[in-house]
Amino acid sequence: MTIDLNDPRQFTLDNVRQLLASGNPMKHNQLRVSRAGQAWLSEVVGGAQLDGLLFRLETWAAGSGCVGAVAAEDERWVRQVFKVLQDNWSRPVSDYIDLY
Repeated sequence: MTIDLNDPRQFTLDNVRQLLASGNPMKHNQLRVSRAGQAWLSEVVGGAQLDGLLFRLETWAAGSGCVGAVAAEDERWVRQVFKVLQDNWSRPVSDYIDLY
């Protein structure tokens, strides 16, 4: 799943919830945003394959509870991720953003 951050019909709290739900909690995940404004969860994490990225969040370790169905039910977490996307698209404070 991807979210087009340029489209207010796509860039919604509910779609961020769905994006988080789509992640595999048994694998490392990283939320990435392209220069074109596409946000997605990647299993390519860390500093690998950064071409075309505007920014990325820290890697969420397998089993950390940051993605998957349980993470998507955590309203505070979903709002925090939404806010980070909102605050950093299209002028991020850094190309790497740590939520903690």
